[in-house]
Amino acid sequence: MTYTLDTAHSSFDFSVRHMVISSTKGRFAKFDVTAEIDEANLANSSATITIDANSVDTREEARDNHLRSADFFDVANHPQITYTTRRLESRGANDYRIIGDLKLRGTSHEVPLEAEVTGPVKDPYGNTRYGISAQGKINRKDFGLNWNSVMEAGGLLVGDEVKLSAEIELVKKPE
Repeated sequence: MTYTLDTAHSSFDFSVRHMVISSTKGRFAKFDVTAEIDEANLANSSATITIDANSVDTREEARDNHLRSADFFDVANHPQITYTTRRLESRGANDYRIIGDLKLRGTSHEVPLEAEVTGPVKDPYGNTRYGISAQGKINRKDFGLNWNSVMEAGGLLVGDEVKLSAEIELVKKPE
């Protein structure tokens, strides 16, 4: 069955180390998910997440503009980031490992996500819903996001590891 994103109850966030001492958090304000859910066997389900790279939001306009530039996301040439599932591995109860391909700046790599899948539930309007809470991490340099600056004390301004976190609520598309 085809499920679509409930944007009011979903988010796609990231965090990265800043100056070695703290993490800076951000989000993508615009993204979409289309999923084919096998309600009898969730492991047979699939999904594609399409993110508008231009919608990056770290609550700092100058930093967001730098992230949109060729130093990072290069949104002029790569306006979308996609994650397409390859398989779901059940780990018992509601726990899954999602294996998929992340395409960023024209480069694609397999990225595993640890996820909790809940549902199905019927909402007050009779719609069937699933929830997915997923976390993972990537090395930004694997995708050509190499820009950095060495600080006076010798550390790097931006960490290489980027933590990803998604809270997704899906609703069954009417037949």
